[in-house]
Amino acid sequence: METKKGLKYTMQVLIAFGLGVGIIYWIYQDLDFDKVWNVLENETNWYWMILSLFFGVLSHVLRGWRWMLALEPLGVKPKRSNAVNAIFTSYAVNLVVPRLGEFTRCGVLTKYDQVSFSKSLGSVVAERFVDSACAFFVLFLAILLQGNYFFAFFKNTGIQIPAEGLLSNSSFYIFIFCFIAVIILLYWLTKKLTLLDRAKGILQNIWEGVIALRKIKKANLYWLFTALIWVCYFLHFYLTFYCFSFTSDLGPLAGLALFIVGSFAVVVPTPNGAGPWHFAVITMMMLYGVDKIDAGIFALIVHTIQSFLVVLLGTYGFVALPLSNKNY
Repeated sequence: METKKGLKYTMQVLIAFGLGVGIIYWIYQDLDFDKVWNVLENETNWYWMILSLFFGVLSHVLRGWRWMLALEPLGVKPKRSNAVNAIFTSYAVNLVVPRLGEFTRCGVLTKYDQVSFSKSLGSVVAERFVDSACAFFVLFLAILLQGNYFFAFFKNTGIQIPAEGLLSNSSFYIFIFCFIAVIILLYWLTKKLTLLDRAKGILQNIWEGVIALRKIKKANLYWLFTALIWVCYFLHFYLTFYCFSFTSDLGPLAGLALFIVGSFAVVVPTPNGAGPWHFAVITMMMLYGVDKIDAGIFALIVHTIQSFLVVLLGTYGFVALPLSNKNY
């Protein structure tokens, strides 16, 4: 049984990495990597990059604090450091097995703070609903302000139906593969919940975690944290424009459009959205007049550095959790 389960997770990892690597290879097969190193060593403004990374860390911390507010109506109050470190580790786990991090962080609080796994999972489900609503609001705002670029983006990727030369458009096939991967992800998550339902009372506990959102005592603080998290997400991405001469003149509206297409691209179950994120950002950035090679270099450098930050924070979380819970 354990062997079968291990094989299943191995297949999930291989499929996720395979999809990401395949798209990245398709994008960068003709790229001169010497130019990438030259930009990285001589043309990157690291002050802006460090400031961007600061907002990346802050978004994780705020997410941990917001999670604590969602757990209060359930009668539990985990250590603040445990909640934050659980967020750090969850994002790192998602690099290996996409979306497994949501289960991992609930397991962290179950282990160190004796929080009901199913109830904390319910709070995570509620959190995902909130963040999805925020993402669609940002998308609506971006389309409202930069509609022409979005229509061009849909046309170039073959999402717009009917589209000329659809079957000969390689971008369309990338979209199809990503769409299939999302469907597989939804099936996997549904199957996970179905398996949990076999244990008595599990789904009821999950539902309690979901509806606990209505009973939050500090609701204003919860929504403030939510707004700040998304502001941090945006700044984490947008400030990287100032790291390079070929993107520094793109304004905040372009940043908003690029940010939201990248945000939806990471839904595709690849490590940190690798591949789909590059594809979406490069395609949209070219519509704003950035050279294809420069757009590719931007996406490659920014995504790699931000992924390294996730690994670094995840490593810190794995080490800090047992050290900060010595009395456990």
